[in-house]
Amino acid sequence: MAIDGGSQQLMADFFPVARSYQLEALEKALKQNTIVYLETGSGKTLIAIMLLRSYAHLLRKPSPFIAVFLVPTVVLVAQQGESVAMLTDLKVGMYYGELGVDYWDAVEWKLQKNKNEVLVMTPQILLDALRHSFLRLDQIKVLIFDECHNARGKHPYSCIMTEFYHRELSSNNPQLPRVFGMTASPIKAKALSSRSAYWEQISELESLMNSKVFTCKSDSVLSQYVPFSTPKVKIYRKTGVPHTVCARIAGDLSRLITKHELSLHGPNISTSDLESAIKRLHKLLSTFRFCLEELGIWLTLKAAEVFSLEEADILSWGRLDISGETVLGAFSLDVVQVLSAFFPADPNWSVRHDIIANVKAGYLTSKVLCLIDTLLEYRDMKNLRCIVFVKRIVTAIVICHLLNELLPELTGWSAEYTAGNNSRFRSQSRKEQNKIVDEFRNGTVNIIISTSMLEEGLDVQSCNLVIRFDPSATICSFIQSRGRARMQNSDFVLMVESEDTSALSQVKNYLAGGEMMRSECLSHADFPCEPLGQMYSEPCYEVKTTRAIVNLSSSVSLIYFYCSRLPSDGYFKPYPHFKIFKEVQSCTLLLPNSCPIPIVEVQGSIKVLKQLACLEACKQLHQVGELTDNLVPNTLEEEADTQESRCEPYAEDHAKYFPPELVHPQEIGSQTLYHCYLIELNPNFQDEVKLQDIVLAVPTRLGYDLEMIDLDLEADRGKIIMSSKYLGCLRLTSAQISLCRSFQIILFRVLLNQNFNQLHEDIDQCSLSNGSRIFNYLLFPSTGSSENLSVDWKCVTSVLYLSDGSLDKHNDCFATRDQGHYVHTKNGLVCSCMLENSLVCTPHNGLMYCISGTLDGYDGNSNFELRNGEVLSYKKYYEKKHGIKLQFEGETLLYGKRMFTVHNYLQRCRTHRSKEPSNSSYELPPELCFIIMSPITISTFFSFSFIPSIMHRIESLLIAANLKSLHMDFCTPNIVIPTLTILEAITTKKCQEKIHLESLETLGDSFIKYATSQQLFKMHQNNHEGLLSTKREKIISNANLCKLGCVRKITGFIRNEPFDPKTWIIPGSYSANHALKEELVSSKKIFSKGSRKIKSKTIADVVEALVGAFLRTGGEMVALSFMAWLGIDVDFVNVPYTRHFPVNPERHVNVKFFESLLNYQFHDVSLLVEALTHGSYMLPEIPRCYQRLEFLGDAVLDYLITLHLYCKYPGLSPGLLTDLRSASTNNDFYAQSAIQVGLHKHILHASQALHCQIVETVKNCEQSFPVSAFGQESETSFPKVLADVIESVAGAILVDSGYNKEIVFQSLRRLIDPLITPDTLTTHPIRELTELCQKEQYTLKKPVVSHQNGVAYVTVEVEANGMLYRESRTAADRKTAKKLAHKTVLESLKESMGSCSR
Repeated sequence: MAIDGGSQQLMADFFPVARSYQLEALEKALKQNTIVYLETGSGKTLIAIMLLRSYAHLLRKPSPFIAVFLVPTVVLVAQQGESVAMLTDLKVGMYYGELGVDYWDAVEWKLQKNKNEVLVMTPQILLDALRHSFLRLDQIKVLIFDECHNARGKHPYSCIMTEFYHRELSSNNPQLPRVFGMTASPIKAKALSSRSAYWEQISELESLMNSKVFTCKSDSVLSQYVPFSTPKVKIYRKTGVPHTVCARIAGDLSRLITKHELSLHGPNISTSDLESAIKRLHKLLSTFRFCLEELGIWLTLKAAEVFSLEEADILSWGRLDISGETVLGAFSLDVVQVLSAFFPADPNWSVRHDIIANVKAGYLTSKVLCLIDTLLEYRDMKNLRCIVFVKRIVTAIVICHLLNELLPELTGWSAEYTAGNNSRFRSQSRKEQNKIVDEFRNGTVNIIISTSMLEEGLDVQSCNLVIRFDPSATICSFIQSRGRARMQNSDFVLMVESEDTSALSQVKNYLAGGEMMRSECLSHADFPCEPLGQMYSEPCYEVKTTRAIVNLSSSVSLIYFYCSRLPSDGYFKPYPHFKIFKEVQSCTLLLPNSCPIPIVEVQGSIKVLKQLACLEACKQLHQVGELTDNLVPNTLEEEADTQESRCEPYAEDHAKYFPPELVHPQEIGSQTLYHCYLIELNPNFQDEVKLQDIVLAVPTRLGYDLEMIDLDLEADRGKIIMSSKYLGCLRLTSAQISLCRSFQIILFRVLLNQNFNQLHEDIDQCSLSNGSRIFNYLLFPSTGSSENLSVDWKCVTSVLYLSDGSLDKHNDCFATRDQGHYVHTKNGLVCSCMLENSLVCTPHNGLMYCISGTLDGYDGNSNFELRNGEVLSYKKYYEKKHGIKLQFEGETLLYGKRMFTVHNYLQRCRTHRSKEPSNSSYELPPELCFIIMSPITISTFFSFSFIPSIMHRIESLLIAANLKSLHMDFCTPNIVIPTLTILEAITTKKCQEKIHLESLETLGDSFIKYATSQQLFKMHQNNHEGLLSTKREKIISNANLCKLGCVRKITGFIRNEPFDPKTWIIPGSYSANHALKEELVSSKKIFSKGSRKIKSKTIADVVEALVGAFLRTGGEMVALSFMAWLGIDVDFVNVPYTRHFPVNPERHVNVKFFESLLNYQFHDVSLLVEALTHGSYMLPEIPRCYQRLEFLGDAVLDYLITLHLYCKYPGLSPGLLTDLRSASTNNDFYAQSAIQVGLHKHILHASQALHCQIVETVKNCEQSFPVSAFGQESETSFPKVLADVIESVAGAILVDSGYNKEIVFQSLRRLIDPLITPDTLTTHPIRELTELCQKEQYTLKKPVVSHQNGVAYVTVEVEANGMLYRESRTAADRKTAKKLAHKTVLESLKESMGSCSR
């Protein structure tokens, strides 16, 4: 059927199985806003789903419209969401508080709106989203209200309609959603006396919802499809605890409450916690009295046991101070002891033995007996599924306990209870609730004792018995609980006390009320909705740009929410204070010190003074930027931006750059000019093989600081000092270049591969096509003195030996064949002079040897001794070992050495050998040798074996120089930044070289943090510390530094893997695997090859290290310039610190003491007051606490101490520098320093808990100071406030001195001296134990952490040599407990290892 839906034609999309009344309701809903009033189980949700299907074409993406399905409880979100998802093809999103929706911003809501078509949620979520303008009504096509009878008063349903729907309706907005409500009772009130009274409330609901109620004409229509339970009234005569017993118990309880109230008064509990604890004690007493009167002594005992055994969970009504929680638990235990005395001493006594006698004795009441009797009447029912409705959760818990005592033996039934997840007492998670309901459906659980949470909506179709243990509070509750009995022939039992005539009368009214409501709805069906009136016109503040609003109703919660996002600590939670003056009808709102608006004053009606003050505060907070244009705390937006930047996709694959100075196309020309550099190699050890100098020739002259390089190479026998210097220019012909290239390709292939069979392929690579991008530099041996060097062309031509083809060649020899100097080789008959300095291969084993001469007197018939002592001739050895018969055994043997293995000689900590291996030299018959190169000395091969490592360092330096040049174009001229320092910054620890970035990273990290902090502090003077920290995190986070590094393409310059000579590209060679790609980086040419994976953290570390490099060599301005080039634009321009601070400093702070202590005289003493004021100290004349100055001081102290350590210990290893910095800037070190100088006595605070902990800490420190000098060793748990004040004082001096960091350091040295030195540094126990276990391969298990009564318990276990070392320690905080537990296990291990060594 086609229905006119305004400008759209809506087609009703219904299910074939839909019932007639469902189709009729759908037709109504498509024409107008409708409230469907039908019995529970009649299929209202199906009507809503058919309505959604009818609108589906308007909702499917990329449509900007959505449908919203509202449900009153969290547990219904999943139930209704899954139903919509199952019966439609629409994309469904489900939303509730646990998902963190309170902290979502406009971006996240836009994402959800663009992703999903139906949004199922609790109403407060939609109300908040509308108020903050994250969602708008004109974006919603269908708005469904499940259990819409809740739309009354200030319920979110009502607020959605009054604040938004009716406001838009009154402005004639045509884009309003279709409203569809569902209810089993259109009113939520006690039974009414007349039809008109019913209609009055129904009419109010219609007006509020702007909808007409649809219902069936009679029960007969529904009864065809929906089974109705039979109401039964069960009357019992009230019998409770005997009066005398009750009086005795009441007296005992009164004495107990007095006793425990007195125990609360002590130094360790604050006034607010004391009041809270006393209030909860009396609430607990009230609960026990209720149980005693309604349920009997035995169930009261069970209630007391539950409270005492599970106090940590149950008393989470509001977390108390430790002593407060302890007293509540102790009170419950005392109640257990008191009540236990009223039961028989017989250990075999049980409540289930004689129920009637137990009722007479007062152990159970007649009401409880009535419930038991009622249940037992159904003992013969097959598959009993019963819901018992009670008012209180404590009733549900103890009755469940009783039924599980009685019923399993009598009937085999089991019981469970349910409590809402918002319950302040014994709440259950959604998962726990769903598990119980599932067990009820499948018969594992037969009886559920529930509060009203099971009345609304939760689908429990298998229920066949409902018992109202406590009467329904409203007709809606009555109808809904009756509707839970969904099975055919089910019963609805109402328990009523015989003398309670009002309850009996109310039951009758409830039974008649359903028919009257239906009748009134039908009789008024054709009347239009009454206008709503002025319910929605309460004062509000609207942001014009976004249309976000806050009104009286929402202002208080918004202010509390805003305060909850302000910085806090364990001693202070920021919240608003209200001072209401009734006589003048005014209110003063005091906001926390970290808020830029400390006081708001308003006048108005006493009833709404608090709301008016909050509304005015919201307005002012928005005007100063503390609330965004969406009227949410600005921290949320900043945190969302920061989180979003962290979640940005990151690709780990990055190009690897190569220096353009070494890369040129292979060109054919007459002559080419090369710049030559001498590479000198000087060993610090004696070796049989001497090193020779090598010449590096490059087409482009290298940079100034690359022309003289010093490098330590870690050779097998010791260190080799490499040094280079510029020689001048050399012109080479194309033939000479080709010869040199062939020489180095073959030489390096021999060194790197040592594979004779591949040499022919390598020779083919020597002739490249013109234009190929290759590493076009030359390396050749030199001859002559350092003053008169020349290319050793004779050696270079050795590569021509194979290609020449002529065997009658000589090397400084003019012998003829008949003169006896010729020998037989695999090449043929050659002059022995060609073998004396040559490279040969022995084909029988494929090995290569450097021949340095002959062994006169040794030939094939000579004997030698094998390793096993056997003596053989060379002839017999080769025949026995290789099956080779020497043909020319009389020829003199050759002296050869195996080819050198090329290593990474840059690697730190290589093991040196004291002498050469015994098998390094060999005696070879000439006839087994094939000559590859001649003449070439062993010294040439030995010297060239170091070239891959040397060239890798030169390539790395050139890459560092290229990176440096990218920034230097933007930097102040005449600033010299050593290239080696840049190389250090781009070299990670994984490279395993002597230089790496850790020290520079530590320095750069502290500078970036300080530079950013002082900029934010100056430019955002109204922002609190939490917001400043979030802004800083957004800038200096690893994610952002990585992003900036990627944008500037720093990634291609990073060296993050150890050098592997086998992957080194031989200059002049070409293959597809070595193809170089040209690209531009900041308009400069660079070459890249392939890609490698780099973690985002590595990129961030390199960025920090580069800042450290520019800082170390160029100073702060150059470092700032580099940061600006990166995209972090900060400066050190002094900006006045302006704020209204009308305080008289001397009234609050001993100024002379501090100026003497710090050796500094303040220009603005109010900065000192601010630096000493804790957030709990709220006075109008001190409008700010120390948090902003702490933010600044933390950064400047971190930087100054890091810089001091870096400069004072220049030779310190990077790891030790990091440890020193960590130990010198941690909270414990600062806190101990604060106590040593007595700073704790001057902190302005109003926290009793902080006072108690400071007193305890000072006491512990006085005992430990003689033994322990530094925070890392301390076993005391320090309040962070002590460290915060050290930092805030540093911040105050920095601001007061015009950002003079030297003054700050000199002043603070007086507080924190002596600084930790390398000699006084101790390894943190956790790290030391971890490293010990790694070294000794012990098993260190994950620490087990728990909390009880506010104390942290940590257990550490180590398995070592079959022994288990297990220690547990406690402390006020987890951090200290972990340190103590690790320290104790470490001491036990060391003691055990020491005894084993003895």
